[in-house]
Amino acid sequence: MTMGSVAAIGARTSVCGLALAGVDVLVAEDPDAVRRTWRTLPGTVDLVILTAEAAEVLGVEAMTPVPSRPLTVVMP
Repeated sequence: MTMGSVAAIGARTSVCGLALAGVDVLVAEDPDAVRRTWRTLPGTVDLVILTAEAAEVLGVEAMTPVPSRPLTVVMP
């Protein structure tokens, strides 16, 4: 089994530093951008790091474990 990638969704100032660790940074500055980015995540993403604001926008959808969706964590 191969390891997929890690992506981070949120405001630029909150997620840009994660690129230094090899995370795919997906900047989403407003609620519509967060939803659009979430819906278009590549199938190769195994872990998504959300800012607290992005998690609030996505709500339960992002936090409910589903085998077809990547594992999701929220930044403190």
